[in-house]
Amino acid sequence: MWFDSSFSIAMNLAWLLSFWILCTSSFSQGALSPGGTVNVGAIFTFSSINGRVAKIAMKAAEDDINSDPSLLGGRKLSINMHDSNFSGFMGIIGALQFLETDTVAVIGPQTAVMAHVLSHLANELQVPFLSFTALDPTLSPLQFPYFIQTAPNDLFQMTAIADMVSYYGWSEVTVVFNDDDQNRNGINVLGDKLAERRCKVSYKAALPPDTKATRSDVQDELAKILRMESRVIVLNTFKITGLLVFDVAKGLGMMENGFVWIVTSWLSTVIDSTSPLPAKIANSIQGVLALRPHTPDSKRKRDFVSHWNQLSNGSIGLNPYGLYAYDTVWLLAQALKSFFDQGNTISFTNDSRLGGMGGGGYLNLGALSIFDGGSQLLKNILQTSMTGLTGPFRFNPDRSILHPSYDIINVLETGCQQVGYWSNYSGLSVVPPETLYGKAANRSSSSQHLQSVVWPGGKTAKPRGWVFPNNGKELQIGIPDRVSYRDFVSIVNGTNVVQGYCIDVFLAAIKLLPYAVPHKFIPYGDGHKNPSYYDLVYKITTGVQLPFPFANTPRRFTLI
Repeated sequence: MWFDSSFSIAMNLAWLLSFWILCTSSFSQGALSPGGTVNVGAIFTFSSINGRVAKIAMKAAEDDINSDPSLLGGRKLSINMHDSNFSGFMGIIGALQFLETDTVAVIGPQTAVMAHVLSHLANELQVPFLSFTALDPTLSPLQFPYFIQTAPNDLFQMTAIADMVSYYGWSEVTVVFNDDDQNRNGINVLGDKLAERRCKVSYKAALPPDTKATRSDVQDELAKILRMESRVIVLNTFKITGLLVFDVAKGLGMMENGFVWIVTSWLSTVIDSTSPLPAKIANSIQGVLALRPHTPDSKRKRDFVSHWNQLSNGSIGLNPYGLYAYDTVWLLAQALKSFFDQGNTISFTNDSRLGGMGGGGYLNLGALSIFDGGSQLLKNILQTSMTGLTGPFRFNPDRSILHPSYDIINVLETGCQQVGYWSNYSGLSVVPPETLYGKAANRSSSSQHLQSVVWPGGKTAKPRGWVFPNNGKELQIGIPDRVSYRDFVSIVNGTNVVQGYCIDVFLAAIKLLPYAVPHKFIPYGDGHKNPSYYDLVYKITTGVQLPFPFANTPRRFTLI
C-alpha cells in the first residue's frame, strides 16, 4: 500500500538520533578543522556498481584538488567514506558519525529513500548533502534546501521516455518498478508526462525494493502483464531486480517479436561498467532501448577516460555517474574556495534546542552541532559555474542541472548502438544536443528523429505495441437476425459468420484504432421474422439475460 510516510520517517529519525547519541560520549564545541583539514563525508554502498565507480572517481578528484595547495588556502580536502552496505540503518549511522565530527558537507546518500530521511538532518544542522544518484524528483529544494542533486533528476528521464512513447505512436505502456521512493515517484512523474501527450500507464507492476524482490514476485507480475493488451514495457528498477526481470521475461517469451522494452539508466551503467557482459545477461536484453546520461565529448573527458583503467586497476568500467562523482567533488571544492576567499572560517555551534532535550542528562544531543557557515557554503555551491568532465556545470534557478540530456542506446547481439539523444532543450535528435543549444529550440513533431532500432526478436519494423488481451472484456454487439435488408447485416445459414455492409464498415473502423477492441457479434431474433427493437431495448434496460441461437450460453446485453 502506498501512503504518506512522513510521520513514520520522523519517528524513525527521532529514535535513531536517540540511539546514536546514547552510544557516543563525544561533545563537539565547534572549531576549525584540525591540521588544516576540511572534512567531507561520503555515504554509498561500495559493493554496488555506482558505489565502486564513485569511490574511485571521488578519490581521483580529492588527489587532484590536494595537488594544488593554493586552491583551499593551504588546507587539505579529506573525503571520509562510509559504506552503507545496502542498509538504510547503516546509512543513518554513517551520517550521524559525520555530523558530530565537524563535517562541512556530505556526498550522498546513494538512494532517495535515505535522502528523504537524512535531508531533515541536513536542514537542521545546515550541512549540505550533494548526491548524483538519489534523483527522486520529489526531493524538493523548497522542503529540503540543503539537499542538492548534482545530476539530472528523474523528472527529465521520465520526460525523455514519454517523448519516446509519443514519437513511436504508442498510446499505453505497462510499467515495472521497485516500490521505493525513487522508482515509485519516477513512475508517478512518467504518468503525468504521458498524460500531457495523450498517452497513459495502463498497469503498474510494483515489485519489492531492489535486494528483496524474488523470482516468484517477478514471475507473478510478468504473468499478469502477458494477459494484458499493452506490449510496451517501461522498466524502472535497480540492477539486481532489473536483471532478474529480464531473466524471467526471457523464459516467458517476452523478449520476442511484438514486445517493446524501454529501460531507465540503471541498465546502461551495468553495460558500461561490466565488460564483457556475461552471456546469459547479454542474451536476455537483446532489442532493449535504454537511457544513459549524456556527457559532451571533450579533451578533459577523453584524458580521464584513458586514465581510468589505471585508477581502477582494471576492476570496473567507467560510467557517467563516475564523471558526476568527480565533478561533484570539484563543485564542492570550488564552493569551499569561494567560502574561504570570502573570509569565512569553519566553525560549529551547539544547538540550544537540542541541548535542552537532555532529559536529565541521558541524551547528549550536544554531540550534533550546527555548521555556522552552512548557509553561505550552500549559496556558493548553487552559484558555482564551472566546466567539468560532464561539460558545462551550473544550476538553473529551480536548482536543476543545466541542459539535462540522455543518450538513447539499443542493445544488439554485437553490443550497443546509439540511436539518438534526448535533451530538455530540443527533445529527440540524432545529433548531440550541444550542437543544438546555439539554435532556436524546436520541439515540433517534425523535428523529432531517432535512427532505426532493432527490437526484441530481431525485427526492425516498429512493433504495434499491443495485442488482443486474453483477459479483456469483449464488446458484445447485438445484430438483428432479420428477414429483410439482409445486404446490411445477415448471418450465413448454419454458421456463426456475420456479413453485410454495416459489418464491413465496423470492421474497417476498428482497424484504424491504435488499440485492440475484442468484440463478438450476438444475433437477436429467430431468422424467420424481423425482431422487435423495442423488445430488445426493453430487455437490455431491465438486465434480462437473453438466450441466442448462436451463443453457447445465455449472455447479458449492454446498450452501446
